[in-house]
Parts: sequence; structure tokens; C-alpha cells
Amino acid sequence: MTSQFPVRYESTTEDSARWAGFTCRAGDIVISTRPKSGTAWMQMICALLVFQRTDLPLPLRELSPWLDCTMVPIDDVLEKLSAQRHRRFVKTHTPLDGIPLDPRAHYIVVARHPLDMAVSMYHQMSNMDRARMRALTGRPERAAPPPLHEWLLQWIDTDVSPRADMDSLPCAMWHLTDAWNRRGASNVTLVHYDELSTHLGSEMRRVANLLGITVPERTWPELIEAATFASMRDAAHRLAPDPADIFKDATAFFRRGGSGAGRDVLSSDELARYHARVAHMAPADLLDWLHGPPHTPAPQSP
Repeated sequence: MTSQFPVRYESTTEDSARWAGFTCRAGDIVISTRPKSGTAWMQMICALLVFQRTDLPLPLRELSPWLDCTMVPIDDVLEKLSAQRHRRFVKTHTPLDGIPLDPRAHYIVVARHPLDMAVSMYHQMSNMDRARMRALTGRPERAAPPPLHEWLLQWIDTDVSPRADMDSLPCAMWHLTDAWNRRGASNVTLVHYDELSTHLGSEMRRVANLLGITVPERTWPELIEAATFASMRDAAHRLAPDPADIFKDATAFFRRGGSGAGRDVLSSDELARYHARVAHMAPADLLDWLHGPPHTPAPQSP
């Protein structure tokens, strides 16, 4: 895997160029996901595995900084990461081709059904303080979105390059396709959101094994319980990923946590339209795994 990252991704709140100042350490964990695809969930899992306690020493956003986030000065983020003495686990919404890849680090990409991700992202937009975002980013405030059904159809049909719109369907599919194509590497792991929902304990054990982390058997039950959606929602004030205080309600970040919301919004014809679109964006074996069920760990490439 190369250490170069020639592709730059930017959005209203993100810039992958901020990775240029990051110095990797052996054992670093990088959690790379699209928003609302299980980022905070995987951050929490990594926190529980690293500290092996449920009373985390700091809020999750401080233990696992979002390096790309332009709403926080990059020097502050790098200083915080440099000062950490525990095994680090860093958050990014950038595809793997946009960040430096180091053989000493482990990269975890969480995949969620794109329609579920999109619906969750839509609801998150209403939970954001737009005026504060404008003040922090210096960019114009986005117009309020249309009703969910109309917005979701627009999201499916929008044809842009992944770099032009990181919140688009093309970027979501490229993020996963790029990771899928790297799955033969020993330090790249794909995790399915639905597997976290239905087999949390076994997925946590799988991640621990891949990261080389040993957990005493007696400790597993409390770690697994702390990583459930209900437990995380109850601790939203410490776990919501809000480094710049842009959420109106931290609890609302953990809105539903299940699957199927995107498909419930669409008619059968509209759902077929979605599948026709993504058939041109990703390999068939990835789409089969992504759209399941059943879901099993992503197979290694030959």
C-alpha cells in the first residue's frame, strides 16, 4: 500500500488535505466511513476494545478526533493526537484513496445500505445549527432540503463525481468500491452496519481479533452491552460526534439505528431505479454483500 494520497476530497465541513500533517504510529486505527454509516458505532467499539472499560476517560469525540473536520483548527487536532498515549483510533469520512495509507496502521471501513444512510443523513440535517456551521466554515448556508421522498429521489439521480459532492450517492459507492478493491490487504477490514445490528458481539470479537486485541472473557458482556444502540443513545452527551457543537440535540443523533428506512420511502419502481443506478457504480459482488441479507464478513480478494 502506498503512502501517497493524490486525491483530495473537500466539502462544506471536510478537507482531506488536513491529513498531510498527520504522523502515523504503529498500531493506529483509522475508521473510514461515509456519514451516518456507523462511524460513531465503530469508534465506540474501538474505544471499548482499546480501554477495556465502559467508563471512558473522555468524550468519544476527544478520544477519536475527526481529522478532516474544518470546523476545528487542524493544529488543535494534531496536538491532541500527538498527546495521546493509548492506541489511537482516528475518524475520517474520506475514502481510502484520499488519505495516507501506512502498513503499520489498520483501516476499518463500515458499509451501510446507501438508502438507509441517506435517510439518516437527511434527518441529521434538521438537527444541525446552520448559522453556527456558516460561522465556523465561512461558507454560505445551504437551503433547507425538500420533503424526504423528493430529496431521496434527487439524491439517487444526481450525477456528480465523488470529489465534487462527498454527500452524494456516487461518493458513497466509490468509498465502498475503493475499500472493496483493497480488501486483500491484511490491514483493511470491511464491516457491515447490519452485522453490527444483528450480531454485535461476534462482530466486536472479529474486530478485536483483526486488531490483535485480547479481551478477557469475563469482560466481554459489559463491553458488548455498552456498544448497543440503546446504551449509546443513553450516553449521547458523551458519545455524539460533535466536535464543534453544531447539533441542536445530541440524543437526536442516535435517531433510529435500524435498517430499511430508505427502502420504506420508495415505491418498487423507484427502488428499481436506485438499483439500476448503482449497478454502474460498483462491482456486482460488492452490491450483493452491501444489499444482502444475509451478511457475512467481506470476503478477501483472491
